[in-house]
Amino acid sequence: MTSSGATVPLPRPSALSQPFWDACKRGELMVQRCDDCRTYVFIPQVACTRCFSPKLVWVPSSGRGTVYSFTIVHRPQQPAFPVPYVVAIVEMEEGWYTLTNIVGCDPEAVRIGLPVAVEFREMSDTITLPLFHPADAR
Repeated sequence: MTSSGATVPLPRPSALSQPFWDACKRGELMVQRCDDCRTYVFIPQVACTRCFSPKLVWVPSSGRGTVYSFTIVHRPQQPAFPVPYVVAIVEMEEGWYTLTNIVGCDPEAVRIGLPVAVEFREMSDTITLPLFHPADAR
């Protein structure tokens, strides 16, 4: 719940994405990797997005990356989100990208190329979100 009394909407895991959410609950960031071409695949898929091989395995990610792109939201789609907040695409060390929020700093301090690290925020009994903070902020 937020101060407005609204509840932040949470992801609904599917059979395909459940290993990702289970790992987040354990405090681990996992990503699929193709056993044939070694490409990282995120968002979870049934086949590699590069070579179409079905040989995808879940592997740990370092949890470190850099801000690739971002925006500061001042008018949220729902009142449950306190503003301002940063929505960003983070390029992970391994070369895959994730859409996330940057936390733990003034939104105006976020910049492209900012080194970031994952942190996990428990949102419910079943969902723990991977968010990112500036790498030197902890």
